[in-house]
Amino acid sequence: MPRWAMVIDLDKCIGCQSCTAACRAENNVPFVGPEQAELGRAIFWNEVLFHIEGEFPHVKASIIPRPCFHCENPPCVKVCPVGATYRREEDGLVLQRYERCIGCRYCTVACPYGARYFRWYDGEWPDGVDRYQNPDVPLRPKGIVEKCTFCVHRLDEGLPIPACNQACPTGARFFGDLDDPASEVSQLARSPRASRLLEDLGTEPRVFYLKEGA
Repeated sequence: MPRWAMVIDLDKCIGCQSCTAACRAENNVPFVGPEQAELGRAIFWNEVLFHIEGEFPHVKASIIPRPCFHCENPPCVKVCPVGATYRREEDGLVLQRYERCIGCRYCTVACPYGARYFRWYDGEWPDGVDRYQNPDVPLRPKGIVEKCTFCVHRLDEGLPIPACNQACPTGARFFGDLDDPASEVSQLARSPRASRLLEDLGTEPRVFYLKEGA
């Protein structure tokens, strides 16, 4: 089985959030009403973080897309008391058993990347709700934790590309088998530009970033 990994080229990412929108539609991630938005409780399985430095006109923006990192050594799995968070043996994806989750949020606290989200609400969709429901992905109830799955339903059906990669207009995202030395992902992950967040923690994340301007 492949060992799935993602590479994101920060030089190519323009922060358009097409990846966020595609992920929302593909995975039935709900919109929020005004009350939830005011409380800052939006859910983004595929969030794009912005950091602005300086003052106009001398401004620099750093953009970092943040999916789940599907760590080789995931701390979220270790702390789950009911086995709702688990690492799939055949390909190493870190997934959720929604029916087991008791909403304790231990995994949310343990994740050093902030890549898990508690479902505080049932969620809202605009008019035409059927257009926003993917029957291949289960709807989740409030009171549980959810996160990016690398679009596991696509991978299991033989479509080896998550929705976020497919939607990226600049080709900033790459996805493939890290164990295949000939794959583009494997080669990019070994490039001098490649790095991973918080590598010193020993989590062995499978999302690599290609540094800006390197």
